Amino acid sequence: MDYIYLGNSGLKVPKYILGTIPFSGTNGFEPAGNIDAETARRHVDICLDAGINMFDTANLYSEGDAEKVLGEAIKGRREKVLLTSKTGFDLGEDPNAGGASRINIERSIDRTLERLGTDYLDIYFVHLWDGRTPIEETIETMNDLIKSGKIRYWGVSNYSGWALARTYTIAEQKGLIPPITQQIYYTPEAREAEYELLPAGGELGIGSMIWSPLGEGLLNGKIDRNNEAPSGTRQGGGWPEPWVKDEERLYDVIDALKEVAEERNATVPQIALAWVKDRPNVGPVVIAARNEEQLHENIASYNIRLTQKEHDRIEAAARPEPYYPLWHRAMNSMDKGSPSEISYLEGYKKSMGLE
Repeated sequence: MDYIYLGNSGLKVPKYILGTIPFSGTNGFEPAGNIDAETARRHVDICLDAGINMFDTANLYSEGDAEKVLGEAIKGRREKVLLTSKTGFDLGEDPNAGGASRINIERSIDRTLERLGTDYLDIYFVHLWDGRTPIEETIETMNDLIKSGKIRYWGVSNYSGWALARTYTIAEQKGLIPPITQQIYYTPEAREAEYELLPAGGELGIGSMIWSPLGEGLLNGKIDRNNEAPSGTRQGGGWPEPWVKDEERLYDVIDALKEVAEERNATVPQIALAWVKDRPNVGPVVIAARNEEQLHENIASYNIRLTQKEHDRIEAAARPEPYYPLWHRAMNSMDKGSPSEISYLEGYKKSMGLE
C-alpha cells in the first residue's frame, strides 16, 4: 500500500482507508451492515497487514454506535492507527446538536473521543455545509481544537466548490489553519465532483478523499439492467441514497465495468475502485466491506492498473456534460487550463466532437 501526503500537509496517509459505515448497524443503519466489535477487530487486523492504517467514522453512523465498535476494534493499538470522525448532521431534538457551530463541534468531539476510547483524532471533519453558521466560527473552533490537542488536522465534507474555496480563503486571510482535506462522493457514474470540487482541491492544496466509490452499493456487481439489488444490501434494503440522474447511464457504466472485469478476471467492484483511485486529483479512497471476503476483494483492487484503453472505456460511459463556462473554455482556451483541470477539459472537448 502506498502512502501519500494529504493535501498541503505533512500527514502521510494510505491510498486506501477503511470506512466504518457497516460497523454496528443500528439506529437506522441496519441496511449498511451489522459488524460487531469482534469482527471489526479482524477487519482492522486485515487492514493493518495490508498497510492500511487509517480508519474513518462519524457520529452519524448508527448514531455513535459505529464509533464505539471502532473504538473496541483498535483498543490497545491507538498509536498504530490514524482515526478520523465527523460531526454536523442533526442528532436528537436539541436544536444545537448539529451543524458547524462552536457549541455542536465542541460537544461532539468530546463524545466522539469517549466512544472511540482515545484523547485525540488525527482528522476531524465538518460532515456537511452549514450556511447558517459564520465560517469564521467554524474555522476558529477547529483551530482551537488543534491547539488543545484534541485533533491534529481538520477537513470538510459534502461542500460545494465555492464553499470550499471561501472556507480556505477566510482561514488563510486570518492566519489560521485551513482544512487539509475534503471528503466527497465520486464514482465512475457520479462524476459531478469533476466540475469544481476535484480541481478546487488540486488548486488549493486540499486533499480529495473519496467516500463510497462503489456508489453506496450500486456498483457491487449484482445490479444491472436485468437484476435488481438483492435483499440484505443497502440498495435492496430501502437505503435512500444516492440520487441517480439517469438509470440508463448508470447501466452503461455497469456494462463497461463488467466488460473490463471479465477481461481482467476481476470483479466489478475491483475495477470501479481501480478506476477511481487513478483519476486526476484523487487522494485517498475510503473503502468499506460487510464481511472479510469483501474486504480482501476490495483491498486486492489496489494492485490493478488499468490500461489507458480500459480507463477510457469506463470514463466515456458517463462523461459529465460540458456546462458553461466549461464548454466555452474547452472550445476556446484549452491552453489556459490549470493542470488540475486539463484532463476534464479534454473530456468535454471530446463530448463536443472537437477531437
